[in-house]
Amino acid sequence: MGNSSEDSEKKSFDKMKELEVAVPIVYGNVAFWLGKKASEFQSHKWTIYVRGATNEDLGVVVKRVIFQLHSSFNNPTRVVDNPPFELSESGWGEFEIVITLHFHSDVCNKPLHLYHHLKLYPDDESGPLSTKKPVVVESYDEIVFSEPSEALLARVQNHPAVNVPRQLHLPPPAPLEDVDLKKRGDTKDHPLSQWFTNFSEADELLKLTAARQQVQGHIARLRRQLSLVDGQQQQLKPATDP
Repeated sequence: MGNSSEDSEKKSFDKMKELEVAVPIVYGNVAFWLGKKASEFQSHKWTIYVRGATNEDLGVVVKRVIFQLHSSFNNPTRVVDNPPFELSESGWGEFEIVITLHFHSDVCNKPLHLYHHLKLYPDDESGPLSTKKPVVVESYDEIVFSEPSEALLARVQNHPAVNVPRQLHLPPPAPLEDVDLKKRGDTKDHPLSQWFTNFSEADELLKLTAARQQVQGHIARLRRQLSLVDGQQQQLKPATDP
């Protein structure tokens, strides 16, 4: 006869193996034209960043972020060890920035590489540049961690930046030792927050649905075209004598 406590521990272990936690993130840049202060090599001031999708502190899972700038910058490898994970610079050119996220040891041992093309100028280049309205380019993504440890679950299960599925027998939440520590890196009151894109799960689902419909419409058009081509080929075939 099996041991009930061992069976319970095994079920709990299996359930932990099936768990996933998701961290919605946004990465991108905000760029301001300097107007009359602009020079040939200093036309914009910009900020590159990684933030929580709802502007929450990512420090609960992210330990360090490295921004790899263009080689023309002094010290092009910039390391940010504390949230908010961002850096500000000035320049005149657009280029690709590699953003590398390093996680806490109980989260993930492998870094995550993101790629963002720094955008300084609006898509409609015919219009005048504005010093009041910046150019904002952001991307939404979700980082999913499978089989999280109990220590990680205890730390993140009530954190607004992390989506933890509701499961039974989760470990108790880790106590907060310092209120200021809890608020560290919170971007709710970030000076650029008025320009941040408001990402939500509903918006993303609508975009995915629209994209899927567009693809399905394109496939239907291609099928109609293929059908017409097949019909024309059948008409062009020479009649065979009986």
